[in-house]
Amino acid sequence: MATTVNPADADPEALAGDTRAKPPMRSLLGHARDNLAFRSVWSELNGAMGDLGTYIPIVLSLALSRHLDLGTTLIFTGIYNTVTGVIYGVPMPVQPMKSIAAAALSDPSFAIPEIMAAGILTSGFVFFLGVTRLMQLVYWFVPLPVVRGIQLAQGLNFAMAAVKYIRYEQDLAKSKSMGRRPWTGLDGLILAIAAICFILLVNGAGDPVRGAVQNEDRGGETRTEIQEAGHDRAQETKNGWRSFIRRAAPAIPSAVIVFVLGVAFAVARHPAAVRELRAGPSRMRVVRISREAWKQGFIKGAVPQIPLSVLNSVVAVCKLTRDLFPEKEASATSVSVTMGAMNLVGCWFGAMPCCHGAGGLAGQYKFGGRSGGCVAALGALKLVLGLALGGSMLRVLVQFPAGLLGVLLLFAGIELAMAARDMSSKAEAFVMLLCTAVSLVGSSAALGFLCGMIAHGLLMLRASIMGVRLS
Repeated sequence: MATTVNPADADPEALAGDTRAKPPMRSLLGHARDNLAFRSVWSELNGAMGDLGTYIPIVLSLALSRHLDLGTTLIFTGIYNTVTGVIYGVPMPVQPMKSIAAAALSDPSFAIPEIMAAGILTSGFVFFLGVTRLMQLVYWFVPLPVVRGIQLAQGLNFAMAAVKYIRYEQDLAKSKSMGRRPWTGLDGLILAIAAICFILLVNGAGDPVRGAVQNEDRGGETRTEIQEAGHDRAQETKNGWRSFIRRAAPAIPSAVIVFVLGVAFAVARHPAAVRELRAGPSRMRVVRISREAWKQGFIKGAVPQIPLSVLNSVVAVCKLTRDLFPEKEASATSVSVTMGAMNLVGCWFGAMPCCHGAGGLAGQYKFGGRSGGCVAALGALKLVLGLALGGSMLRVLVQFPAGLLGVLLLFAGIELAMAARDMSSKAEAFVMLLCTAVSLVGSSAALGFLCGMIAHGLLMLRASIMGVRLS
């Protein structure tokens, strides 16, 4: 199982002497229902939008420049989202494989067969590590400061890319920044800045707002008791509006509002795109991969993607899941298997190679995602769009304001980077920052990982020689 299951819901054969255990099928259905249950409808739907700042630009860029089938990708990623929501019960994201996407966007010869070959090879390797449980050894072996360094680097990477989306106009077909974005217009700087201010006012920095609401509840009980003892009502009346705002703010779906606004502006920028929509899904075809495509896919795509998938898509995701949802901890084995299995099917039909990602998890958590229902709702939306409109959706989405995508990506990156705030010693902070610096400057999570592991090992050796504790 990918999540920690209550013994009462486990397989009855695993419960010694418990004759009252539920039948396995009923237990599994109950487990799936619990994993998909919304904690708060608007918060979960809002959280579902938190990963779109990464998903939309990459998929659109590949659809425009390499003719990636958008309809097929929407259908398969919708299925992936729904399945991961059922299995894990947390907002486990489904994101495009970034190193493979970067290779395709920078090399015109890296076409659909090479992209799919790279996805299949990467996923096959990760799947092998999962089914043999070797990935669990990797998870236990990698120290927390190194993981935090990778997360900080990825978060800062997202944030810096987001600032580029906001400040400069984008040519998504070439994945390049162009001239400075104008202040006014349907994709102007004023719109992006207004969206940032709106999200900050509604969401703040995250969970402390919810903590304030809980404190307010406890404070309300205390004031009621004091009031019954004869305390003046004036203070209660004065703070009443603050209590209302604290309760109302978390329920405002800020990311949903920004996304819906972006769709409306996309239509306004190119009204003829609506008439170009065509009903029905795209026609799926099996991708033919030549021997040369396998070779190029391995060298240019799989080799740089495998370290990123192992470190950020499995190890970092599992550790972040443990941090955010201790009761729903996902194992490195199960995350490896689900990531590998979904691409070993979808890539043969031309769906973009995908993985889980700590950045997407942080983004969805930032905007309110707390259950598997969050990503299942996003998966349902992708499925509906993929089946109803197929690849014709590209005509509308290509007009989506890039500045608003940058806003969503900015908050996702900052939320991921803030996971590094739990480093409690100078030694831990040193390893983390070294790993981050090398990852950012060298543009390689694998190189940053290697430097971080060496630094951590040397610090442990020094502490052992000197007879002190490394903490």
